[in-house]
Amino acid sequence: MTTSVNPPADTPLAVPPLADAEELTCDVLVIGGGTAGTMAALTAAEHGADVLLLEKAHVRHSGALAMGMDGVNNAVIPGRAEPDDYVAEITRANDGIVDQSTVRQTATRGFGMVQRLESYGVKFEKDEHGDYAVRQVHRSGSYVLPMPEGKDVKKVLYRQLRRREMRERIRIENRVMPVRVLTADGRAVGAAGFNTRTGQFVQVRAGAVILATGACGRLGLPASGYLYGTYENPTNAGDGYAMAYHAGAELTGIECFQINPLIKDYNGPACAYVANPFGGYQVNRHGERFVDSDYWSGQMMAEFAAEVASDRGPVYLKLSHLPEESVSALETILHSTERPTRGTFHSGRGHDYRTHDIEMHISEIGLCGGHSASGVRVDDHARTTVPRLYAAGDLACVPHNYMIGAFVFGDLAGADASQYSAYEGELPGDQLRAAHELIYRPLRNPDGPPQPQVEYKLRRFVNDYVAPPKSGARLSLALESFERMHTDIAGMGARTAHELMRCAEVTFIRDCAEMAARSSLARTESRWGLYHDRVDHPRRDDASWFHHLDLHKSPSGAMEFTARPVAPYLVPVDGFDPVGGPSRALGEVHAEDVATAGSRDVAPVAAPAGAAEPERAGPNPTTTSPVPQVATTALTGEQSSARLLELVALAEEEPELDALQPYLTDPEATVRREAVAVLTETLPPGTGTALATALRDAHAEVRAAAAASLRELVETLPAEPDLRDGLAAALAEPDPVVRAAALDVLRALRLGDTGLFAGSLADSDIAVRIEAVRALVSVDAAGELARAAVGDPSREVRVAIAKGLATVSAERPARDIPAAADPAADAIEAALTGLLDDPDALVRAAAYGALGTTGCPGPLTARAVAALAEAAWQVRAGAATALSVADPDVAVPALAKALADSNADVRKAAVLALTRHRATEEARAALATATTDSDADVRAYAGRAL
Repeated sequence: MTTSVNPPADTPLAVPPLADAEELTCDVLVIGGGTAGTMAALTAAEHGADVLLLEKAHVRHSGALAMGMDGVNNAVIPGRAEPDDYVAEITRANDGIVDQSTVRQTATRGFGMVQRLESYGVKFEKDEHGDYAVRQVHRSGSYVLPMPEGKDVKKVLYRQLRRREMRERIRIENRVMPVRVLTADGRAVGAAGFNTRTGQFVQVRAGAVILATGACGRLGLPASGYLYGTYENPTNAGDGYAMAYHAGAELTGIECFQINPLIKDYNGPACAYVANPFGGYQVNRHGERFVDSDYWSGQMMAEFAAEVASDRGPVYLKLSHLPEESVSALETILHSTERPTRGTFHSGRGHDYRTHDIEMHISEIGLCGGHSASGVRVDDHARTTVPRLYAAGDLACVPHNYMIGAFVFGDLAGADASQYSAYEGELPGDQLRAAHELIYRPLRNPDGPPQPQVEYKLRRFVNDYVAPPKSGARLSLALESFERMHTDIAGMGARTAHELMRCAEVTFIRDCAEMAARSSLARTESRWGLYHDRVDHPRRDDASWFHHLDLHKSPSGAMEFTARPVAPYLVPVDGFDPVGGPSRALGEVHAEDVATAGSRDVAPVAAPAGAAEPERAGPNPTTTSPVPQVATTALTGEQSSARLLELVALAEEEPELDALQPYLTDPEATVRREAVAVLTETLPPGTGTALATALRDAHAEVRAAAAASLRELVETLPAEPDLRDGLAAALAEPDPVVRAAALDVLRALRLGDTGLFAGSLADSDIAVRIEAVRALVSVDAAGELARAAVGDPSREVRVAIAKGLATVSAERPARDIPAAADPAADAIEAALTGLLDDPDALVRAAAYGALGTTGCPGPLTARAVAALAEAAWQVRAGAATALSVADPDVAVPALAKALADSNADVRKAAVLALTRHRATEEARAALATATTDSDADVRAYAGRAL
């Protein structure tokens, strides 16, 4: 694009003439370079379309995904979960108001998307045998798939966009912000926007338009008062919501807000999803688990809010009870992959997970399809109700779609949109003029109120009048306030292109605020727990409101509503029976009369004595390569900087390995480290071997970078002999970071064997020995693991061995190794028996837990029963797990007694063990008594078992 130079800061930018607009042409226009937008662009290009990708920031680090991703919340992995079960789960979580055909697309296509992402280099956690390590976080269904290198997902996607074959099809324009979708003859034909650096007006003609602009995260005001301290990515100001609305598309579920638990005063997620598999959980101030709801839903948030407001508050994410190795692992994930500022925040308060649990609170409200159910209405190909206009990601209303759903619907949109070629007609002049006026109006009033003041005022009204609990009166006051805000917004001043961007975002926020208020006013019931809690209509009303609430902009410019019955389900769900049928037009929704408090002509009166309070809504019914010698002559600072700049330029040219080799052997460590980064980004043939060579660099930072890159790229590296040789040689390096990474990659690429791995069991570093255990598990080396079980001095390693023995035992039937003819079975049992005498309670607990997989024969059953009286609760919980596979005549009575244990986790383990014995009447009777337990998890699992 052409560029211009901004004037001095004290001189306002000149308003560019409309006639000087730069025009761009494409087959498929993608607006937004985040999760869904990147995938839409890649798929459309793969289908042969010429793609233009517009991003108001920079695609390399834009969108919510750039903040890091610790895992996938909805991975439906064959053998671990069924698509129909997931569809039913989402249906229940959303109180039945779903279009199952869209949810099912994520359920059925999600696994293929995981594999596609993996082929790009995205790393998902796998066990020692290479199977996806899916975790059960909810009480039903195992859908959570951790991402150990989740902080690098966006970098991996950007690498795909920069591949040569993609660069021929995809044009990326960074720093261009569309403000309106252009339509002609009832269909989308392009967009109008501007350059957020130069201020130049830009118009685009396209065959189809894909909106992928993310959630409206900047709607409510955070408790801190900081405009950009939002739970969601603060750059997502509702751009796509407003553009879809003004293009005539229908939006739906806008009254179903997104509200999340977060860290008090931090506005970041508490990450219970991450902590739960490590043994963390939410508790009130008494240490009691209190959440009865299963799926993360509005009803769960209602329980959360009630607990915070009660005398049992505050609420915490409890981590202080966890062993050191679990806390350390969580710190690594939460302070790097999730959000690097998190560790700084806790440190600034003098808090440590070992001594302090994490106080939680409730986020500001937002609009989001991916984490709630509010967005642009789409079908199962991501089409909106405007022809050739698509929506994907958090912008689209596909309830609880999360990251994988965003990728799936980006892919669907790109595939369907690729059939269209660029619009050849005249672009609508009236729409271009209106967009030009919206963008540049603040330049005509440079000394007007600045955007931060106007935005703060607007979002304070959202908090005061729209955030739940909602009422008709407060929502009506909101509409009055938002109407007045037209004047304030029209008077905003700006002097720079950046300020123009922020001013345009305020208009989007105002549009979303009005949509949220009118939609909430229209749905005269309470539903989705805290998400739509109407105090003046406190009950759920399925008779009148088992409908989607759709809104659109009428030809006259009014906001009109339609109640659309829920379509018959593809997957039956108990408690809901949608029958479909015609929609009913609701028309405009008007504010109530809130000019006065009651009639002006009547004196104040007292409420009748004994008048009942409105009933509140309760829960819903229902050969070693030689290492190059690096010269030690130091470069000057200018020389080093010049070499770094050369590398940056070289990265854009997609260099081959030979071009990078001089930098990988540069005398300056900073240059070598940057060369590793460029190698990782561009991924030329031979990358793996080059990185393995860099593992033996003289400088620790270069070695660490190479180790991290190998782990990041492990899914895309070919398992070549040269790579194996390089990694095997690295096992003799003095740096434990190098040795651990080499073992990890050898295991993942199936390049090692028992002989190679076993030597590392004697390594001096604990982390290396743990990687050796995992590697030996991957080759079913039960004998080596058994021999190392008792002798290792580290508790962490002995725990890892106990768990590894269980994994090896579980895999042997799948590999047709019958236990009766398997000498390793005796070795596994003997090793676990020895670990039952370990002096460390956590090792004994892990050994008992492993017996729950390997089997618990008579003598060990007796020991497990006795262990139910041990002082350490972890051992008691492990013993209960062991009894899940013991003789029920012995196990059930002992487990029934364990239901009275003082520790809730022991009682939970007993319930789960009894569940495996529920064919017996005694076990069912014991489970029935647990349905009234004081702990929410114990109650829930007992209920499910029955």
